[in-house]
Amino acid sequence: MQNPRAVRTLRTLRKDASGIFYAGIDAVEPRAAVRRFCRRENKYLFAGEVKYNLDKLNNIFIIGAGKAGAPMSSALEDILGERITEGIVNVKYGHVADLKYVKLIEAGHPVPDKNGQAGASAILDLATRAKKDDLVICLVSGGGSALLPLPVPGLVLKDKQNTIKKLISCGATIHEINSIRKHTSLLKGGGLAKAVFPANLLTLILSDVVGDNLDVIASGPTVCDSSTFDDCLRMIAKYDIEDKLPAKVVKYLYDGAKGKIPETPKAGDGIFEKTTNLIVGSNIEAVKSAKKKAESLKYNTLVLSSMIEGNTKDAACFHCAIAKEILKTGIPASLPACIISGGETTLKVTGKGLGGRNQEFVLEAALEIAGLENMVVLSGGTDGTDGPTDAAGAFADSETLNRACALGMDPLKYLSDNDSYNFFKRLDDLFITGPTNTNVMDLRIILVK
Repeated sequence: MQNPRAVRTLRTLRKDASGIFYAGIDAVEPRAAVRRFCRRENKYLFAGEVKYNLDKLNNIFIIGAGKAGAPMSSALEDILGERITEGIVNVKYGHVADLKYVKLIEAGHPVPDKNGQAGASAILDLATRAKKDDLVICLVSGGGSALLPLPVPGLVLKDKQNTIKKLISCGATIHEINSIRKHTSLLKGGGLAKAVFPANLLTLILSDVVGDNLDVIASGPTVCDSSTFDDCLRMIAKYDIEDKLPAKVVKYLYDGAKGKIPETPKAGDGIFEKTTNLIVGSNIEAVKSAKKKAESLKYNTLVLSSMIEGNTKDAACFHCAIAKEILKTGIPASLPACIISGGETTLKVTGKGLGGRNQEFVLEAALEIAGLENMVVLSGGTDGTDGPTDAAGAFADSETLNRACALGMDPLKYLSDNDSYNFFKRLDDLFITGPTNTNVMDLRIILVK
């Protein structure tokens, strides 16, 4: 029987980890993020260091795609009000708000659907209507790639759906996945900027990619594309998936590499002359806020990085190795300690179970910390979802495996089937936040006391 004092300690650690996670979320709340960078003073709209004279603009159109589209649109409605002519923004199902000037279209994520395609088509139509003396404000956030699906001529939505399903499960990074998305879409890879030109274009971005690469976030609809058709083919060869992708997609990419199809817009293209891209929120802001909260709870806090990526299992082992070192030697942080990291790991799916990279990270961590005292691991997606589940992530502590064994559960079996969701569901250890209406990748928190 577990020591009652130990039970209370683990319960406290879980509560603290949850509070630290939510502090990170609060720092990247989309309405506040937009308002930190944008303001209206009389006839001027200020966005970062850029200033627009509203009296010289005929129309202001709002477009965009992403999980944070609703609160970002709400912030702009507060700032610009009746000056907004019209707006269309694609959002994930359930990620909505009551708006007056901007129409929200709910669509599928992470696999695009017909609603997303219809919304993307309407966004393209609105973008092409913009004239020289108009301002188009594009709102981009996590999920924007899947929520802005408009295939190039010759491909259909089903081709895109089958392609993204395979790319997500093969272990490719978001940078690699988005290179193919950009080259098979009319709007990504600078395509939306091309449609808007010669109007003024301001893009407000909530970053969900490691390193905040502008041409990768939502596949860079308003940014020059640094990837090429050749890059797409190298990625396909790297993961040996050519025979698993739709034949029409593969042929299109080969035709592009042979010069039969124009490349995506590159640096120096005149269509970007009147374009401003502004990052209003990113993972590092969430990490900093989480650190501040942890320190207020009297934890000696170690931030590893906001750019953690790579294999999920390897990342879990690395994080836990540091936690075990702290527990044994007090290096590189003394007790009580908090380890925080951000970024996004990669999970190669080979099983038929249900889960996501955060839940699998925690299950791998549970194996590493089994039997150790007073340690809790929490990993979650800042958007409130992890893979195709209703959970942001999961908790594990020093007793997780003991409780699982008492129920006759084999953690290795769940791992081999990529079924971390059902593992933690049986233990009542899922971390469920509901939609947060933001997305800046993941937060991982390990507490040692």
